[in-house]
Amino acid sequence: MKIYEGLSEFKTVPNPVVTSGTFDGVHLGHQKILHRIREIARSIQGETILLTFWPHPRLVLYPEEHNLRLLSTFEEKTKLLRRFGIDHLITIPFTKEFSQMSSKEFIQKILVDKIHTKKLVIGYDHRFGKNREGSFEYLQEHAADFGFELEEISRQDVDAIGVSSTKIRKALESGDIQTANSFLGRSYELNGIVIKGQQIGRSIGFPTANVHIPNSYKLIPKDGVYAVEAEVNGSLFKAMLNIGNRPTVDGTQKSVETHLFDFQGDLYGKQITIYLKAYLREEQKFESLAALQAQLLKDQQQAKMLL
Repeated sequence: MKIYEGLSEFKTVPNPVVTSGTFDGVHLGHQKILHRIREIARSIQGETILLTFWPHPRLVLYPEEHNLRLLSTFEEKTKLLRRFGIDHLITIPFTKEFSQMSSKEFIQKILVDKIHTKKLVIGYDHRFGKNREGSFEYLQEHAADFGFELEEISRQDVDAIGVSSTKIRKALESGDIQTANSFLGRSYELNGIVIKGQQIGRSIGFPTANVHIPNSYKLIPKDGVYAVEAEVNGSLFKAMLNIGNRPTVDGTQKSVETHLFDFQGDLYGKQITIYLKAYLREEQKFESLAALQAQLLKDQQQAKMLL
């Protein structure tokens, strides 16, 4: 997959089959569109193009929404799109100035003049241009004038899946990992760097990797204990994860800490990917480290059973 920051370096490709959107999470609904554009491209000896926007439009247009959290960082989204076989990913820098572009300008300047779109595929509720004025009906009315074919993923097809980024966010915020993962078609992941912590877990037989998540907009699921898998240097380990303030040791800041089963070695400074599998329990304050240790033994047993 070739990645372009903006349109300046993009060169014409044969029979471009295009879709556009933020594709946050690259969930099952998005995957349906990706599979379809690949199918069309193969049938006409074309190449697939995904037009996306960064930063996320809501982060630019509604900066007061401090609670907006995204399901995927740009790096995570790129990895997923590569996995689904997209040929070209064009990232358009989303600014307030760009948001003022009309749907007609967007179609003419980007889809027609620059990309030479052969076929455009969009989801049933997708809109674009200033104030989201561009609709499927508008495109349908003018597609012939612009010289490309148009296809809509029907509402019936999308509703049959019953998935949306909003539903996934709500599931993660409530600890409903099973629903979130079923909508994503994979395990929700957190990517970060292992940093030094207080090493309290080590003193009770449960050394943890304190994971720094560098992107503040990344959605961190509900506080609590999870059964997870952790990937380090290409190796996968069964593990458990705690998200929260660690009340037993009077913690004041939220942390993301994972204990890898059957792991020996130093993790400091390493990249780690955590795949959430199941929610075990809420975080709670124990009367002593011994009581916490006893509960962690139970958590470990349950996590191993689930994994």
